[in-house]
Amino acid sequence: MEEGIKGRAESIVTPDKTAISMKSGNLPVYATPAVVALMEQASYESVAPYLEDGEATVGVSMEVKHIAATHENRKVWAESTLTAVDGRRLLFEVIAYDEDKCIAKGSHERVVINIEKFMGK
Repeated sequence: MEEGIKGRAESIVTPDKTAISMKSGNLPVYATPAVVALMEQASYESVAPYLEDGEATVGVSMEVKHIAATHENRKVWAESTLTAVDGRRLLFEVIAYDEDKCIAKGSHERVVINIEKFMGK
């Protein structure tokens, strides 16, 4: 696996992805936990084709600044770029957008794991 792998995940802001529904605020706007999940999706899906059979990645850290609100029924997407590979440790730059602007940006760390060993713990 090499630096530079890019990923993308898309969604629509539905009522179940708002701050009210996710208990992260009291406004009907795209929730920060939903932004984080979309960023994780873009990241893990981007490297999945490069894993060996029996391997997966798990998220271990996320640092995000959610900088703009997005209302319901809007399209959102997250883009990830693999910026560093250190053994089993993978570092990503992540950015999320809606139809008009950047809504969040940050960094994300994942670790490659052996599924059987991990699930056996």
